[in-house]
Amino acid sequence: MTDHVLEVCDLEKRFGATMALDRVSLKLGEGEILALLGDNGAGKSTLIKILSGVVRPDAGDIRIDGKPVHISSPHHARELGIETVYQDLALFDNFNATGNFYAGREPVKPKWLGSLGWVSDRLMARETEELLNRLQVNISRNDEIGIMSGGQRQAVACARAIAFGKRIVILDEPTSALGARESGNVLRLIKEAPEHGVSVILISHNLEHVTRVADRAVVLRQGRYVGEAEADADHQEELVSMIVGSGEGLDEAEPSEHEGARSQDQPARAEA
Repeated sequence: MTDHVLEVCDLEKRFGATMALDRVSLKLGEGEILALLGDNGAGKSTLIKILSGVVRPDAGDIRIDGKPVHISSPHHARELGIETVYQDLALFDNFNATGNFYAGREPVKPKWLGSLGWVSDRLMARETEELLNRLQVNISRNDEIGIMSGGQRQAVACARAIAFGKRIVILDEPTSALGARESGNVLRLIKEAPEHGVSVILISHNLEHVTRVADRAVVLRQGRYVGEAEADADHQEELVSMIVGSGEGLDEAEPSEHEGARSQDQPARAEA
């Protein structure tokens, strides 16, 4: 891919004496599903929190569509077209799908009155119905989130992110604690996301799910970029070796041909 919707260059973040990210670089292509892999403590959560505006980096650059940006808050991230679904989903149990879709971004009429206008319930209901149908999410927009199954709740959260993420959707363990059928429905949403104009960063410990939907996988370990490979069954063993830090020559391996490789002046990779 020649067009990159996101470029991360030499990001650093330290929490006290702990280096959470050590000059991490990666790129996300237009319409690409990129898996971000690594064991606990690898730096994945810190990276997505930086991209989501929750945490600010100590150093490094972020570019959206080639333009440098400083993501100052979650609201700013959404303005830049970045939507994030965390493991806790951040849904309101006492709201229905419509209420959760539009919480904090309710459309008002007339638009020129801004916050002084009135909320258009009819517009929100109609657009929610259209979005659920377009994304083939088989739930009723009138049902409260609190009575839905885990898979239905995850589908609502993913659908909301895909619907409002103008450029990038970040998904943190979207299939954790889901059964096979519910996981399949969520994976279908992820696989079809590029058809709706968004690129995806997927964090998952389930390599089988990663190889089903992702185009490429980048591996972090101890806060550093250690390598990447195509996300398919043929490279699954290689990805596992990078995650756990085993295998000959991993620390000396050159970045792959993908442009998501880290910069040449990035420090040597950490030993396991």
